Amino acid sequence: MKKLAFIGAGSFGFTRTLVKDILTFPAFSDSEIALMDIDEERLAYITQAVKKIIAQGKYAAAVTATTDRAKALEGADGVVITILAGGVQIFRSDIEIPKKYNVDINVGDTRGPSGIFRFLRTAPEMMDICRDIEKYAPDAIVLNYTNPMAMLCRVLQSETRLSVTGLCHSVQGTARMLARWIGADYEKEVTYLCAGINHQAFYLEYKVNGRDAYPLIRQALEKPEIYNEEIVRNEMFKHLDYYVTESSGHNSEYNPWFRKRQDLIEKYCLPGTGWNPGVYAYILNEYLRAADTWKDEIKKYLDQETVDIDRGHEYAAYIFNACFGDNATFQFNGNVRNFGLIDNLPWGCCVEVPVFACKEGLLPVHAGPLPKHLAALVSLSAQIEEQAVEGHLTGDKRKIFQAILNDPLTAAVCSMQEISDMVDEMFAANEQYLPQF
Repeated sequence: MKKLAFIGAGSFGFTRTLVKDILTFPAFSDSEIALMDIDEERLAYITQAVKKIIAQGKYAAAVTATTDRAKALEGADGVVITILAGGVQIFRSDIEIPKKYNVDINVGDTRGPSGIFRFLRTAPEMMDICRDIEKYAPDAIVLNYTNPMAMLCRVLQSETRLSVTGLCHSVQGTARMLARWIGADYEKEVTYLCAGINHQAFYLEYKVNGRDAYPLIRQALEKPEIYNEEIVRNEMFKHLDYYVTESSGHNSEYNPWFRKRQDLIEKYCLPGTGWNPGVYAYILNEYLRAADTWKDEIKKYLDQETVDIDRGHEYAAYIFNACFGDNATFQFNGNVRNFGLIDNLPWGCCVEVPVFACKEGLLPVHAGPLPKHLAALVSLSAQIEEQAVEGHLTGDKRKIFQAILNDPLTAAVCSMQEISDMVDEMFAANEQYLPQF
């Protein structure tokens, strides 16, 4: 019997989705699903959901639920981490304080001032989790779904001995979206090479039946309904010539082109376009809505006579199956340190590149250099992330300020003194969550 541990199992959507995927593999149909969360109410609900999935699939799997992390981790073959450090109310400060300085944020969980402070809050919690994994399940494959992905993975991979990578659905999700736009069969016809950093990786190749499909994508963008589905990303493609992986809302924050003036926000960051519109505080508002509705949504799920138990497209189950299931080698895009993987990004930074999962573990692939104009864009973000990580590890507030000083959107709208004042205010709001300082 294999054991899969979920830390932060109260993340209802992720846990439910990943469990149903895992159980579809014969090697895990009789596994132990160990659920751990510090919120007993959410833990009780997700336990009911997992039992419902097991019952409907007639699996021989067992589910255990605990608030004791050591108990959940002991002897685990695989670990999934999906946590939120500090809760929604402190996340508000990540969005609302920068807005006072005209830094208009849509998501705020990846980079920039909001992403960096989310990282600073989350990194100590993640290190505590991984120290327990080192103690109770040192040989486990550890998969992180917690943002900000790149900075967290960079810390975990340099400061622990674990086999850990970070996963994001944007790579396969965008590849499927592009296939839909051009009428290609994703499963049978599409191949691609994607590389960069998390949320800022690009399809260096995107092919249909072995032929370059970028001309077909350019043609598709001439249709208003397709252009309007992802306005920011489609503008980036028109000018950069390569398609980026993460949504328009996210990418509108990572550069100086779309959110520095109100007229640009109104032109490019429209409500109702794509799954993640570029409007201010979109994810914060979703968090606040969910705080009032999550119980109703879970109860609605539990009240269904049948639930979806078909295998989905998240990577986690396939990786576990390749590493300690039936050992069917699986290729995915994962977050790993750049030791010769992308030639023109900083050595040792966290990059997102093709990785092979197999019985030998997780083996990343050399992706070569990025085109120079993409390297200029991505390298700045990677260097900022490296400086934020260094600031966290050394407890140096000055390094955090200087990392945010170079953030493209922040620098486009703020003076140096304004950025200094903003960072001081964010440190004050987060004081109780930042033991490293």
